[in-house]
This record gives sequence, structure tokens and C-alpha cells, in this order.
Amino acid sequence: MNKFTKLSLCLCLLATVLFSACEKEYDSIETIDDTAIQAFVKASSLKFTKDPTGYYYSVTSPGTGASVKNSDSVYYSYTFKTLNGQVLNQSSDVMIPGTFLGYTDRFAIAGTSYVFTGIREVLSKLSRGGKASLVLPSNLAFGKNGLSAINVGSNENILVELGIYNESKIHDINELELNNFLRSNNLTAIKDPSRVRYIVTQQGTGSQVLSSSTLIVNYTGRLLTGTIFDSNTAGTYSTTLVGVIPGWDILKNFKAGTKLRLFIPSDLGYGQAGSRNSSTGDYIIPPNADLDFDIEIVSVTN
Repeated sequence: MNKFTKLSLCLCLLATVLFSACEKEYDSIETIDDTAIQAFVKASSLKFTKDPTGYYYSVTSPGTGASVKNSDSVYYSYTFKTLNGQVLNQSSDVMIPGTFLGYTDRFAIAGTSYVFTGIREVLSKLSRGGKASLVLPSNLAFGKNGLSAINVGSNENILVELGIYNESKIHDINELELNNFLRSNNLTAIKDPSRVRYIVTQQGTGSQVLSSSTLIVNYTGRLLTGTIFDSNTAGTYSTTLVGVIPGWDILKNFKAGTKLRLFIPSDLGYGQAGSRNSSTGDYIIPPNADLDFDIEIVSVTN
């Protein structure tokens, strides 16, 4: 056997050893994950099924509404937890996420994009109104690197609680979001036929607002999460009702000097398009976002 052949044989043996070592290390992580998940499942009151790809799932309520397919639009909820119950990331009940069922495996968390196939697959087992839980082993979740931004450790298994809302139309989901917001903040608002809700904090006694009026207003606009996206309270903002979002048309019901708070469903705000920062392209107002405005009608010119 010449030196070249011996060297080639040694390199092949070394590669085999290294590959076997890596494979054993990977297998050991899978085994550790599965042992931990099985212990969690055994202690749980839910009945879990193991998917061939490695995650476990439990349909806690199949739902009583219509069945859904990948091309259907769904509004859904999610809560990511550690197996000991620590909440890591969750959806909001006042800005409910919605997309086609086929895209529900895609998440942007702490600035990083992830695809969790198991989430889509489990949601596809539900009808509208259904709920489920699944446990993702670390290799199907955030992997060996974890995600420190939301306190996910290296090779950490993740519990995900899921639900599909009964509502399938944006008007209905907006109503739910606004109802949730008002209830959680102990607010009582009047509902206009336009579906805008409002609370008058000061009745004005000046000129009546007309469709053709020029208004000076102070305002602060927020998302239902409380994030302020725009504000002008210097008494310098002049506009007509033609120049603002449709939800502001309700100002025709009031006079100069009025102070009120408006809760505007998304289609009377910035709709499905939302509003982006022209420089960065980032959303200032996300698609289908309901809006919360404080408005003072400073003056009315007719």
C-alpha cells in the first residue's frame, strides 16, 4: 500500500469518526428533547399525539364553526411558552393576527423570521372556534442558539397554545378587537351607525362642523396597543373632512370646542394597506389596525 493510499484511508476513517460523532451528538439532543417532552406529556391533563416529524399535539377543542383549508383566511391566537409555563411570546386580543391558513407557519419574532411547520399543520386540524396545543422539540423550534431576546435558552423545547377565532371577516374581527379593548380598559363608548365608537369628554358650543368646514384640531392617534403613531397638539393642524381618514367624518356630529375620543375600525382608518414610513418602508400603522384618537375641535370655519 503506497503512502497516498494510506493517507486517503486515514482521511476516510477520520471523516467517518467525525460524522458518527456529530450524528450521535445530534441524536442525543433529540433523545434528551423527547424524554423531556414525554415527561411533560405524562404530567399533563391533555392527551397528546406524536407527529412523525417529532412534535406532539393535542386538539383540546376541534371547534364548532366551518372547517378551513389552506386558501382560507383565518384569524388566530398563539402563545409560546417554556414547558414550565413561562410566557415567551403571544398574540394580542386587540390586534388579532390574520392570514391565509397556509401562511400561519410564518413568524417574525424579535426581528428574526421563523417557519414553524407544526403550527400550520395543527391549525389545519381545527375548525373555526377550535383550540389546540403542541410541543415543539428544540430542533423544530429555536434550535441550539435559542433566542435570548425572548428568553429562549439553547435547545429549549417550546409549548405553543393555538386557537382559531370564529370570526372570518375583518369587520367582525374589528368589532371583537374594539369590544375587547373597551372592556379591558373599563370604557363605555357610544357606537355610531358608521361603527365608529366615541366618548365625549367636553361638549363644544361653537360652530357646527359641516362637510365643507375647515377645522383646526388637536389630536393624538394611537394603535390599540397604546403606541402613538401621530400627534399634533399645538393648535396648528388645519384640515377638511375630505383630507382625513373616513372615521373622522363623525366630527360632523359636533361643534367647535368639543373634546372626544374616537375608536375607529380599520376599514375607516388605513385599511388593509396600513401606512408605512416612506424612508424605511416599515409599518407605522399595520394592515387592518383599529385606531384610537383623542381629538379636540379647536375651531370651525364655514
